[in-house]
Amino acid sequence: MAEKILVTGGAGYIGSHCVLELLQAGYVPVVIDNFHNSVRGADELPESLRRVQQLLHQPILFQEMDITDGAALQELFSKHHFSAVMHFAGLKAVGESVQKPLEYYRVNLTGTIRLLEAMQAHGVRNLVFSSSATVYGDPKYLPLDEKHPAGGCTNPYGKSKFFIEEMIRDLCKAEKDWNAVLLRYFNPIGAHESGLIGEDPQGIPNNLMPYVAQVAVGRREFLSVFGNDYSTDDGTGVRDYIHVVDLAKGHIAALKKLKENCGCKIYNLGTGTGYSVLQMVQAMERASGREIRYKITARREGDVASCYADPTLAERELGWKAAFGLDKMCEDLWRWQLQNPTGFSKN
Repeated sequence: MAEKILVTGGAGYIGSHCVLELLQAGYVPVVIDNFHNSVRGADELPESLRRVQQLLHQPILFQEMDITDGAALQELFSKHHFSAVMHFAGLKAVGESVQKPLEYYRVNLTGTIRLLEAMQAHGVRNLVFSSSATVYGDPKYLPLDEKHPAGGCTNPYGKSKFFIEEMIRDLCKAEKDWNAVLLRYFNPIGAHESGLIGEDPQGIPNNLMPYVAQVAVGRREFLSVFGNDYSTDDGTGVRDYIHVVDLAKGHIAALKKLKENCGCKIYNLGTGTGYSVLQMVQAMERASGREIRYKITARREGDVASCYADPTLAERELGWKAAFGLDKMCEDLWRWQLQNPTGFSKN
């Protein structure tokens, strides 16, 4: 029998790419999502998952559900026998979290507590959690390894991720039969090479590369570059960008790690290389063959100058390493943008 994996928030950008990898690796994903970061397609399926079905010719089990609905979660766990859970569901816009801290804490923390309670009640003890490099706050040193202090977060989104990590760690300490892998993502970009699924920000993109792609395709006039006076080579912020397909493969490696009764483990998922905003603009110009207009504006509150990973622990313990370079990330992003100028929506 193939293992059933619950994927919360599985219709979103990273979730949908992980669902595809799960299916290809022989698992049976059961997806829940509330359409906050996804678009409704035909047959009540999220459009992203409808396209994954189309790509792989395999049906996907999906249920519309809010992660904060404890009763619905309990019912779901009664219906299915899950061997593990991949938890992506949550609010994820850094800027918005500063404006709406309570909403971020309510959804991200309450949602995770309800999920953990359902897992506890139904004897499911294996979890892969979608965390973030934002838990490191302002880097004390670079590259960031997993021993770097965490918790000095500059925004409620990052704090919510850190609090969830702490909850999971405490649970693993208290109940020795729990296994959890906490994955601290750096900056996922790119898209599946088919161009069928990719990142479709609802509203104005919060992240650099979807915005750059929208400028290249003509949806937006120019890019605002927040600050060019950082202590970096060209003065613009440096980040570690990772191809979303590499990231998804990291989740499959994490799932296998749970089988070793690993307790609670934390891994960075990044490439170990930092690129500046202007380097990313140039890479996207190469991929698209189009000029990308930008204007320098004031720094954005809470942004750090540089942030990139030391990914060697994941390589050593998970046997995982990012395979795709910057040009591939941008080519795949551009293909997705060109084939889907308005994302998953028709208009």
